[in-house]
Amino acid sequence: MVKNHLKKLNAPNSWRIDKKSTKYVTRPNSGAHRLGLGLSLNTLFRDLLKYCKTTKEVKSILKDKEVLVDGKRRYDSKYLIGFMDVLSIPSIKEHYRIVFSKKGKLTPIKIKESEAGIKLSKIINKKIIGKNKIQLNLSDGRNIILKESKHKVGDSVVISIPKQEIKEHLKIEKGVLVHFIGGKYVGKIGTINEIKDGIIFVKVDDKDIQTSKKYAFVIGDKKPSIKIDGKNEQDERN
Repeated sequence: MVKNHLKKLNAPNSWRIDKKSTKYVTRPNSGAHRLGLGLSLNTLFRDLLKYCKTTKEVKSILKDKEVLVDGKRRYDSKYLIGFMDVLSIPSIKEHYRIVFSKKGKLTPIKIKESEAGIKLSKIINKKIIGKNKIQLNLSDGRNIILKESKHKVGDSVVISIPKQEIKEHLKIEKGVLVHFIGGKYVGKIGTINEIKDGIIFVKVDDKDIQTSKKYAFVIGDKKPSIKIDGKNEQDERN
């Protein structure tokens, strides 16, 4: 049986929590993201957004107010919200996107309402499921079926939520911007100079680095297709 809690000392390093305060933190339910790429709504509301002080208060908000994740209402305080997911609270007109800070911590950044209806997802698999039917498996657990597709594994797509319509296709290639979601450079943003045998060569802050292609999440061409930088917001205050 899976426990409802997790010792803070054993929590992923990507969680921006105070490991020296209370002993436990809420373990999120299994979901579309692995543990290091997501956390529970309870942890988000209490420890990151600081809207609540107790789990009871979080549960009350989820019960009484409309709280949306990627456009769908969620009631469970242990629901797993992860990288690139969009949190919306219509009653107070606030919207957040979950990204990595420059320190490699999952962080909610405030976004405009106009951006709350789109998100970025990475293509992690692609397969033919029938005549003229190609299925794209995305990093947030979604599956999109197309009649034809020039999309490749490793590319990203901008999709509408909750409708799941592809608005933009971002290839992983030389010259594009990537946001690292793993490895020693997690949280960094850079421009690809070269891709060779599963290794990418990237310029980050005027420094040339190389790392595994699997850690790269394409976020745009010359500039990010969505807001990705949370300067002067939650990450800067903590």
